[in-house]
Amino acid sequence: MEQFTISWIGAIAGLAIAIILILRKLNPVYALFVGAILGGLIGGANLEETLNFLVSGTQSVMGTVLRVLAAGVLAGVMMESGAAETIAQAIVKKFGGGKAIFALALATMIITAVGVFIPVAVLIVAPIALSVGNKSGISKLALLLALSSGGKAGNIISPNPNTIAAARGFNLDLSDVMLAGFIPAVCGLIVTVIVASLIKKKGVLVSDEEAQDGDIDTSKYPPLGRAIVAPLVAVVLLMINPIGSILGIDALEAFKVDALYILPIAGIIGMLAMGKGKKILEYSAAGLNKMTATVLILIGAGGIAGLISASDLSNQVVALIETSGISGTFLAPIAGILMAAATASTSTGVILATGSFGEAILNMGTAPLAAAAMVHTGATVIDSLPQGNYFHVTAGAMKMSIKQRLGLIPYEAIVGGTMAIVATLIYGFFL
Repeated sequence: MEQFTISWIGAIAGLAIAIILILRKLNPVYALFVGAILGGLIGGANLEETLNFLVSGTQSVMGTVLRVLAAGVLAGVMMESGAAETIAQAIVKKFGGGKAIFALALATMIITAVGVFIPVAVLIVAPIALSVGNKSGISKLALLLALSSGGKAGNIISPNPNTIAAARGFNLDLSDVMLAGFIPAVCGLIVTVIVASLIKKKGVLVSDEEAQDGDIDTSKYPPLGRAIVAPLVAVVLLMINPIGSILGIDALEAFKVDALYILPIAGIIGMLAMGKGKKILEYSAAGLNKMTATVLILIGAGGIAGLISASDLSNQVVALIETSGISGTFLAPIAGILMAAATASTSTGVILATGSFGEAILNMGTAPLAAAAMVHTGATVIDSLPQGNYFHVTAGAMKMSIKQRLGLIPYEAIVGGTMAIVATLIYGFFL
């Protein structure tokens, strides 16, 4: 039986309805499902056909969901034990003073890169940033740019949901996608420091009261040597196979263990190293709880990705690119940018971009790893819009008004745009 194709108008309408409902404060999961259903009906599908693509779309993200849930063990250990705070404090102390902006950006980058969610990473480093900003006379705008964009740089080389989604979307190993993001991430960090330094006197400064509110008790945190065990084990295990491939060592190349196993194992080893073995149930439960919202949104994204995949939208976009005469390579970053902007989420944007445009991107002649890198970095350009939770969490962390937080979006786009351009040049044209 030939599969029914929905009109691209229905796909666009469904996505627009979902965005409007999210802006109207409907739970994002329900908003995505309602958008998918109405979009299917508008596009010419009946109720049964709409249900079929909804089920198909949600089934397509189950591999990602499993790995995200597994990553919850590592995330729970890093967040609940205080290991992430220890790492952040150590970095800021090491590079503080005149290098405060670099230290804050690097701290957020690293703790995001080792498996802490980017909004949580910003929440962890924000109290330190408020204190440093008050002493150094750095504006909240520059401080949050350092945290947010440093976190974005770390996010594209992390074992977080967005990277897992990029890897699964193109059937790649997680470690390969993490490595592919390294050079764009370093460029993103450099641009973050430059731009934040240029605007460090622009906007509202941190008051003495806000700085005092940021004081934190570090006495219960684990020492740095033990705090880095979990992320170190995760990185070493994830990199064994790629390093074996690069160096041509068969024994290492044969080590193919999925992140589904590696991330929980690393979390447990780190927990034992910190002497927290008795808290395995507590930490894993906390990690699972933190993953629940992300998993639900991924399932919702799978539903609307099913709508877009069942439509001829990708064909229309490909035709538009061919008509304009620009390289088909640009479809990958453009898909990442548009889908992440629509959903105000890096991971949801990657799910939509890979699920909806993945086949079209590969048909353009783009290699899977190149496609993953470009979609992934593209999803960091304008993903922090007001319809998403990240916008409001980060504004609250730095005690900023909505208007002040809106003023940061163009600067974040400069950093995300840099990473997308670097990835496109490297993987789209040079390699």
